[in-house]
Amino acid sequence: MNTRITRAATRTLVGATLALSVAACSDKFLQVTNPNVIDAATVDPASGAATLAASAQQNFATAYGWLALYSAWFSEESNVSDTFPTRNEFGFRQVSDLNTSLNGDVWRPISLAAASTKIVLDLNFTDQATNINYARAAAFRGFASLHMATDFCVGTLSSGPSLNTGQLLDTAIYWFGQAVTVGNANGSADAKTLANAALAGRARAKLQKGDNPGAIADAGGVPAGFVFNLNYTDDLANRGRLSNMLYQFTYDRGSISVAPGYRVSDPRVKYLGPGQTTLQPQDVVPGGFFAQNKYPGYAAPMRLASKLESDYVAAEASQNAAQIITFAGTRRTANGMPAYTGGTDLASAMKELYYQRAFEFFLEDRKLGDFRRSAASTPFMTAAGAPYFKPGYPNVGTQTCFPLPRVETDNNPNFGTKK
Repeated sequence: MNTRITRAATRTLVGATLALSVAACSDKFLQVTNPNVIDAATVDPASGAATLAASAQQNFATAYGWLALYSAWFSEESNVSDTFPTRNEFGFRQVSDLNTSLNGDVWRPISLAAASTKIVLDLNFTDQATNINYARAAAFRGFASLHMATDFCVGTLSSGPSLNTGQLLDTAIYWFGQAVTVGNANGSADAKTLANAALAGRARAKLQKGDNPGAIADAGGVPAGFVFNLNYTDDLANRGRLSNMLYQFTYDRGSISVAPGYRVSDPRVKYLGPGQTTLQPQDVVPGGFFAQNKYPGYAAPMRLASKLESDYVAAEASQNAAQIITFAGTRRTANGMPAYTGGTDLASAMKELYYQRAFEFFLEDRKLGDFRRSAASTPFMTAAGAPYFKPGYPNVGTQTCFPLPRVETDNNPNFGTKK
């Protein structure tokens, strides 16, 4: 396996070298050198580790945009104003494993993100204990595993065996731990930022798994004011990979209409309603088109990890109603909401916390994990069996996560042969 990974990395670096050579000699494009075969044994993949690690991070950033988009439809942060039947399946929570959007838009990007981190992690670093490229790949191996765990019913890494939610979370916890250790050992500002992002990610993973003491410990270690954003850019030739997906699907395609529960006066949920924008939905959306404006451009960043979220993790993990209500109250005050007047029992406190989470992490691929962690606490979810908001489609289904696409289960030898 290590040999295959190393050769894959070598091919990547060799391909990049050849591309640069062609660009440098464009006036002699048809000229070749004989012999023109590069001996792989003479190429050191570790010398390109920084490029490979940065590419893995970008692969995750691309996948994160797709996941935030589709999980927003699935968890009713946004209405599906898209005409594609495959995308409406996410809206009414009956996603077929033959769904082509499931495979091409959702599974393939996150699977690629996970696999590309492994290329870096399998390199033979002489300074692995302090190498920032190893820390970066470990951090994004962790985030890829975590989001696979929260969004998919089962997963697989690099065509490996089927992994259930607990196994994926354990994988995320392990790799986050590697990123924390190596990033802190490296000591540079960039490496410590990666370590703190991984620590916040590990707190999330432990909460999702039910390890409340571990989640509290990790959340407490994230520095005050910490925020880690994934950055995007407005590159006309590469918008599908490098730009903010939520902006594209709102302003280029008219596919995202803010769902009714989020059409409130709250600074955390920015949108433009009918009369405030000339944007039109791709589909006919009952009640008018409400364009998200949290991400107002192709280059708008997306938050991935923060001390704020770690504080939410710690509050929930405490399972202390008074503590939860007090924390949620600080978020109400910070965002100009009236004081909480609901019940003081734990179930009521959890509903209030999840209500605040819904606005706080709007369009950040969090609500689907919340729904799986505590469906009873998660707001603005249509009950299974109720009509879908658009006529002509089935009623809302019972799915709580995305299935693996059939193309994966049919072609991955670890899933067995399909009849």
